[in-house]
Amino acid sequence: MKLKHIIPVLIISCSLFANIQAQEKTAFQTAHHWIPEIDVRSDIAIVYGVSERGKMTFEERVKSWRDRGYKVHFMTGIAWGQYDDYFLGKWDCQNHLGEGQQTVKGDTIWHGRNIPYVVPVASFIKFMQERVVKRVIDAGISSIYLEEPEFWARAGYSEVFKQEWQKYYGFPWRAQHESPENTYLSSKLKYQLYYNAIKEVSSYAKAYGKTKGLDVKVYIPTHSLVNYSSWQIVSPEASLASLPGIDGYIAQVWTGTSREPTFFNGVKKERVFENAFLEYGSMVSMTAPTKRKLFFLTDPIEDWPRDWADYKRNYEATFTAKLLYPMVADYEVMPWPERIYTRPYKLANSDEKVLIPKYYSTQMQVMVNALNDIQVSANHVTGTGGIGVLMSNSLMFQRFPTHNGYEDPQFSNFYGQTLPFVKRGIPVETVHMENLSYPATLKNIRVLVVSYSNMKPHDADVHKYLADWVKSGGVLVYCGEDDDPYQKVMEWWNTKGNNYAAPADHLFKQLGIEAGTEDKSFAVGKGKVYVIRQNPKAFAMQAGTDAKYADIIKQAYESDAKAGKFLVKNNFYLKRGPYDIVAVMDEAVSNEPYTVTGPVIDLFDPKLPVLAKKIVAPGTQAFLYNINRIENKKTPKVLASASRIYNESVNGRSYSFTAKSPVNTINSMRIYLPFAPKTTVVTNTKGEKTTVENSWDKSSNTYYLSFDNDPDGISVSLSW
Repeated sequence: MKLKHIIPVLIISCSLFANIQAQEKTAFQTAHHWIPEIDVRSDIAIVYGVSERGKMTFEERVKSWRDRGYKVHFMTGIAWGQYDDYFLGKWDCQNHLGEGQQTVKGDTIWHGRNIPYVVPVASFIKFMQERVVKRVIDAGISSIYLEEPEFWARAGYSEVFKQEWQKYYGFPWRAQHESPENTYLSSKLKYQLYYNAIKEVSSYAKAYGKTKGLDVKVYIPTHSLVNYSSWQIVSPEASLASLPGIDGYIAQVWTGTSREPTFFNGVKKERVFENAFLEYGSMVSMTAPTKRKLFFLTDPIEDWPRDWADYKRNYEATFTAKLLYPMVADYEVMPWPERIYTRPYKLANSDEKVLIPKYYSTQMQVMVNALNDIQVSANHVTGTGGIGVLMSNSLMFQRFPTHNGYEDPQFSNFYGQTLPFVKRGIPVETVHMENLSYPATLKNIRVLVVSYSNMKPHDADVHKYLADWVKSGGVLVYCGEDDDPYQKVMEWWNTKGNNYAAPADHLFKQLGIEAGTEDKSFAVGKGKVYVIRQNPKAFAMQAGTDAKYADIIKQAYESDAKAGKFLVKNNFYLKRGPYDIVAVMDEAVSNEPYTVTGPVIDLFDPKLPVLAKKIVAPGTQAFLYNINRIENKKTPKVLASASRIYNESVNGRSYSFTAKSPVNTINSMRIYLPFAPKTTVVTNTKGEKTTVENSWDKSSNTYYLSFDNDPDGISVSLSW
């Protein structure tokens, strides 16, 4: 390489390194202090909890990560936690275990020993402010994550909850199992209690941070609205995005949430990729109009003991699903690395337990380190765009208990609206009702499916926004029989001068449609309305019934919205920078595989092979690095690696860098070089040469290199 080319490359390398040091793009959460086995090398180490761990204080745990070069953030549970000082009375001389969430039998719902799921009363909020948040900010931490504001739907029977009911509603508590209205009121209170708790704690964090000269950010790690509704949990969810004290979310989607069985075509089973795709989508819908920061999480294992093959298969599915949202490029790469790297789990078809297999830790680290590189993209997932399904926080309000024999098994009213699209290769969007006041919410939606079979509108303005959108040219498909018992709860549509038998009747009036109308279509302004008098759960629970639903949406999309062709296929594909992301569905319109033309590096294979083409079979996914899309083929670059790369330097006909990753794992990397290397020198921090596996692929000008990882760094020097 000529001298005039050397200096610009060196400047670029230094600039890239500076950006790596400055960014807060990737994170992991851990309750552990730093140890070499879990040195993941993300931008952020989120230290969990303020309690002592063994003989180590919270501040010592924080220091252990800072000393290794990490930005340190903090996370703690807002609905539960190791708060013995509070629950056992050390803080204010009062025992607070009775503040746990209780079922109709009077049983407390526990998260662990002396850790109840709590009813967030004023004293608990004060404890969180003064004993948790204050201590964290005093330790110099300015990013705080209040995890999982959760109130179980089956709870609501404790004395403290009854007291909160009286204060909020102004009349005595009512048992939720006795009527649909009581259930609805109970859920709204649970929602409000955690909304208030988050509001109070985040406001305190912001204000106290200012006294320390810190601009404190507050984030909410939370399951998706899809999952909370499915699992019968109530949480503030979308409403928090409008709080001035909330700066963003972590979308907690992983194998454990996404493997919840669903119905489709009459069959109940796990559909991990499809479910994850909908979960991540609901988190994008919740946050995008408010412009809050959103981290996507996925987990290489899960909470329940399974085998390593199961973990790997489902990690690939959830990982692919999140990458198919190109507007998000911030990630929590894993929770609990101590659980992943230092605890044994079963091998497939065996009772033998082993630590994470080397092939899986290598693959996982390749995937995780790709997240440090992957950027936001303006590209779209292939398929028919602009079809949305309306959802609301009230999906959580009528999941438990069952009233009047009306059931919604496995949350099928939601999946009946959405899975028929996903299985046809249509990247359906979910639309949060709570965000309809933001113009961006419906900007790109051409056809919107609405059903009040499993949710209810929170106020009349919802229908104003929907009616205005239809009159301006939108196409609305209303789907439901309006026969669930929650249609009659005392709410805005039947009080204060309103006397509608069902909330849909109010919507229809805004649209100029007769209340109670049967299956019909209507021209409304520049738009159109279709009414399907069938509860959407039928489209999931009964074999073959989704075809009629899909045909109506096709007509609405092509003929009424004039939005283009309603394309049906069995796959999703996204081009995202140099990456190709592919998912092929089973149970779909065909069993054809999807083929990506190479040369591509298979990032799900720990050996990082270069393939002339990649064939992706139904029911599987692929994550590929497309070598044809390397931006600068004059400059060496690590394209994929099971380590994070630091201190890159190009000097004439040589390229050097440092690779860091957890100990007891094997690095696998593929490097683009202008020519085959003549010398390869790989050394540890002591300057000792390391054993390597290497090979040159002439077709792609890439060099494969493998060696044992070290969190202190392995130095690599190549020359040609």
